[in-house]
Amino acid sequence: MKTPTSSLSLEVLQQFRVIYGTMRQYFRLIEQCCGLPGSQMWILQEVERAPAIGVTELAQRLGIHQSTCSQLVERLVGQGYLEKQKTAADRRRVGLVLAASGRDVIARLPGPAEGVLPAALAGLPEVALKTLNINLAELISHLQDRDEQFARIPLADMVRDAE
Repeated sequence: MKTPTSSLSLEVLQQFRVIYGTMRQYFRLIEQCCGLPGSQMWILQEVERAPAIGVTELAQRLGIHQSTCSQLVERLVGQGYLEKQKTAADRRRVGLVLAASGRDVIARLPGPAEGVLPAALAGLPEVALKTLNINLAELISHLQDRDEQFARIPLADMVRDAE
């Protein structure tokens, strides 16, 4: 068995530090440029991409729990960045659209609102992504006290809460 301080273990640990540090730095930049956390900016960006989107589909696109998404949406509606509108096809269904201030803040985004990690993952060849998935699942299986609920929390919120 490898010791926790083997040179390869330390090298991999440093790679995780680079990933985490890069994410923190990028989400700080988003907040400096836009005045909103990355998770809220990602919601605005998704609404821009799919006007009249519902909260359920929005939560699926972000890979977060629907109640978390609803709370973020309500915050953005309350701040005047999003508006709820009944859809033309089904007047009972409410869709989300950007308010003028939402369009203004989206224009200030320095890059993808979802962050640099999802963008980097999307750029990987499929075979590399599959290999990474297998290897990370193996690593996670060795974590003590792991909490699978973290998988449904936006990275921007996790990084922000750590400060």
